[in-house]
Amino acid sequence: MTGGPEHRLFRPGDSPVHRLPPHCKLLALIGFVLATVSTPREAYWAFGAYAALLAVVAAIARVPAGFVLRRMLVETPFVLFALLLPFVAGGPTVEVLGLTVSHDGLLGAWNVLAKGTLGVVAGVLLAATTELRALLLGLRKLRMPPLLVQIMSFMLRYGAVITAEMGRMRIARESRGFVARDLRQTPAVAKSAGALFIRSYERGERVHLAMLSRGYTGTMPILVDTRAGAAQWAAAATLPAAALAVWAGALLR
Repeated sequence: MTGGPEHRLFRPGDSPVHRLPPHCKLLALIGFVLATVSTPREAYWAFGAYAALLAVVAAIARVPAGFVLRRMLVETPFVLFALLLPFVAGGPTVEVLGLTVSHDGLLGAWNVLAKGTLGVVAGVLLAATTELRALLLGLRKLRMPPLLVQIMSFMLRYGAVITAEMGRMRIARESRGFVARDLRQTPAVAKSAGALFIRSYERGERVHLAMLSRGYTGTMPILVDTRAGAAQWAAAATLPAAALAVWAGALLR
């Protein structure tokens, strides 16, 4: 998968977080997210505590803040949606910076931004400290259906191959003087898309036959030992346990 998206998400390292088994980190992420999303939106201090917990994890994993911030762009649609909420929601209004906005919409925007941002940061830290192949092994260890795991594995592996094929086809078109300036070039682009589909299908057939000739029976062999010891489980449980304590404190206040 070296040609895929892994180099943009994964940050190589040898920190304690990197060394944890992938399924332990996946369960820790799920526990943290569940605690975060079930926290009352009025418990502002709790979200600050969650952010501090993630900052500690990032420091232990030696993942720079800039690395995380650049990969948070995926949250942009949620940010735009949250910014609209105070202006479109109903209910009592308040004045903020000279603008009259909905009080419920303002709280809703804060709820979406706070919980969405914390979830995105937690996911970025997981991806930054775990290789994609290891994540797939972790999903399989957690008893996700093997067929789904294999589909995701092939998607990650051959997404880069198909992207490279698209690049070669674009270069071939441009070397023949083709430049897509307006809608009149749409038929040529559509034919290229059809050719790409056929080539991808044929490549998939060849790969499948090659796998069958090498003894493939429907399941991929596990070549990496992903068993976790008690100490590793305890280390992974630290984050969700701390988040659970914050959640309990938010409910009791």
